[in-house]
Amino acid sequence: MDKTQGYNEKNKSRYLDELLELLRIPSVSADPAHKDDMLTAASYIKNQLKSAGADRVEVMPTDGHPIVYGERIIDPDLPTVLVYGHYDVQPPDPLELWHSDPFDPVIKPTDKHPQGAIFARGSSDDKGQMFMHIKAFEAMNKTGELPCNVKFMIEGEEEVGSAHLGPFAEAHKDMLRCDVIVVSDTGIIDNQTPVITVGLRGLSYVEVEVTGPNRDLHSGLYGGAVANPINILAEMMAGLFDEDRKITIPGFYDKVLTVSDAERAEMNKAPFSLEAYLEDLDINDVCGEAGYTTLERTTIRPSLDANGIWGGYTGEGAKTVLPSKAYAKISMRLVPEQNSEEIARLFKEHFEVITPAGVKVKVSYLHGGEPYVMPIDSEGYKAGYRAMEQTFGKPPIPMRSGGSIPIIPLFENVLGVKSILMGFGLDSDLIHSPNEHFGLFNFYKGIETIPWFFRYYSELMRK
Repeated sequence: MDKTQGYNEKNKSRYLDELLELLRIPSVSADPAHKDDMLTAASYIKNQLKSAGADRVEVMPTDGHPIVYGERIIDPDLPTVLVYGHYDVQPPDPLELWHSDPFDPVIKPTDKHPQGAIFARGSSDDKGQMFMHIKAFEAMNKTGELPCNVKFMIEGEEEVGSAHLGPFAEAHKDMLRCDVIVVSDTGIIDNQTPVITVGLRGLSYVEVEVTGPNRDLHSGLYGGAVANPINILAEMMAGLFDEDRKITIPGFYDKVLTVSDAERAEMNKAPFSLEAYLEDLDINDVCGEAGYTTLERTTIRPSLDANGIWGGYTGEGAKTVLPSKAYAKISMRLVPEQNSEEIARLFKEHFEVITPAGVKVKVSYLHGGEPYVMPIDSEGYKAGYRAMEQTFGKPPIPMRSGGSIPIIPLFENVLGVKSILMGFGLDSDLIHSPNEHFGLFNFYKGIETIPWFFRYYSELMRK
């Protein structure tokens, strides 16, 4: 790979400039006001793929935001790798907590990134990581060292649930046919410790509405006599856990896959400092299901969290109101064998059962995705392992992630292939938060590593 890596070294400055241009486009998929920006971002990626040497590049419409497709088929008899990524980003709010404009990238050093990090919304999730693949492909293609066929599917709705990706994949199975999918939307432990993510938790997301009286009431005239939906909702939420922080929904754990003691011991060998974890979050203790470590609680065990709770008066000053309604948004992270729709049904049934007299409750299932586990004996995993070992100088650690990427199990169901989760971000990159950033080391390390994945995968598939 000398020619490829030489090309990368020669073009590092240009790679960065082009990424910064992409980061300046406010492609916020959740906000209709940015619809034109979404089209601008898709067009930019199309042009990047064409410039990199893709034979066919299209911006393909969906019922939502478009998908950018590109391909370079050098020999139909060679293996084909499909690269997935997304160009949409989370809303930047709250803007006042950013140290710089979220769509005007700034590069500066941090404790974790002494060589510098790019501060911008989407820098790590996922524009920076997706862009690594375009540049790695460019380097391999321009130097004649591309060892297999490559396809790209870059979508614009990952941050809002990828509602139209499934129908798109179903309708374009032949176009998307491949041997493996590679995704960089995960991370590594630190810049010295590479990781291949071998498991993802699923997600079941619901919204709860609790209704009491038919209007807001004066809390002096009615307080103590009429059920307060906020009070009731708080009580119901608190009752979802027992004294060991185990979720009390009947049937919730029935299909949870038990992880062996041996596997638990292996995963807990990963570098982890509880002291550093507490310091980073500015908390004095962790909280979770009894009998499990922090690493286990966030990877092999399911969880339930309120993501938002509101009702009544929340403005400045005082307003003595007994509200008519209270709301909560709740996410449940799932582990292998749990099903998102079934868990939503169990939640709904339980919440309705525990609803006290004096209020009514409505539970709406918003969206979900299934858990995913990747076998470590596959050619894709072996290629990723060897690639990271090549560039980091040490073997990567196979780890499960607490996050969810719903389209990964969807790809397996629709296209019949496994995905390799080979990311380069850090947990400290503040994705979805103000001051999101992505290290220059990580950006360039990804561009260096990805060509080795293609080479090793092609070699393994020819054996």
